[in-house]
Parts: sequence; C-alpha cells; structure tokens
Amino acid sequence: MAKDALSLIQEDHDKMRGLLEKLSKTTDRAEKTRLDLLQQIEKELKVHTAIEEEIFYPRFRDADGKEHVTLYHEAVEEHRAVEEFVMPDLKQTDPQTPEFSGRCKVIKDLVEHHMQEEEEEMFELAREALSEEELLELGKQMAERKKELMSQM
Repeated sequence: MAKDALSLIQEDHDKMRGLLEKLSKTTDRAEKTRLDLLQQIEKELKVHTAIEEEIFYPRFRDADGKEHVTLYHEAVEEHRAVEEFVMPDLKQTDPQTPEFSGRCKVIKDLVEHHMQEEEEEMFELAREALSEEELLELGKQMAERKKELMSQM
C-alpha cells in the first residue's frame, strides 16, 4: 500500500529519533559505534532533506498563504544549518572526547526540534491545504526518489 507524504516523513523521523538516541547513549570508548552511527545519520539526513526539499516543501510552500512560505523557509534554513555547520563540525570531532558527546546533544536537539515543528505545524497545515490524493502522489514521488538516492550512497 502506498504511503502518503506525511506518513513517509513520519517514518523517517521515527528512524532518526532512534539513531540519535543510540548515538547520545554511547560513551567515549565506543569510537567505532559512534562513527558507524554518525555515518548512518548523515546518510539518512541527506536523503530525507533531499526528498523534502525537492518534492514536499515546494508543494507545501505553494499550497496556501504566508504561513506556508514562512514555515518553508524556516525548515530549509534548519536543514542548511545541520548540513553545513553542525554535521561537518561533529564529523571533525574526535569521537573519544567529551566534545563529541556535547556536539551529539546539539545535533540531536536541533534535529528533534525541526522534526517536532514539522509534525505539529507543517503536517496540520499540509492536511488542510492538500488533498489525500495529492499527499499520496507526493508520497509516491518521495518514495521513488528516496530509493534512488539510497542506491547512490
């Protein structure tokens, strides 16, 4: 059964919460585990960000008024902050240090805040502005693009 766009995004969010939680519970001695989780988180974030920015966000932004445009730009900037600043900084940090733990907490907080805003604000507005058929079509496009991107990484 095909999933709508919001269900697909929610699944990604649930997976990301689990990965971030695992990473935050690691210790300074778990270097390999930390690096493996960080690599997986980066891949998931890149793919998720791409499908949202390429497919879902533009349709959401154009669906209805000013609030949609504001949320769109805020979401894109949150993606950019994690991708361009927070993730590169974390990747350059020695995973056997307390700094790594602190930076893990920062990325976890930022990403969880972003996901919560999408789920509590954007999802509701999307349900009001887009039909079930539109959300299903977007979900189909996003699932196809996600599969394509995952196979490339």
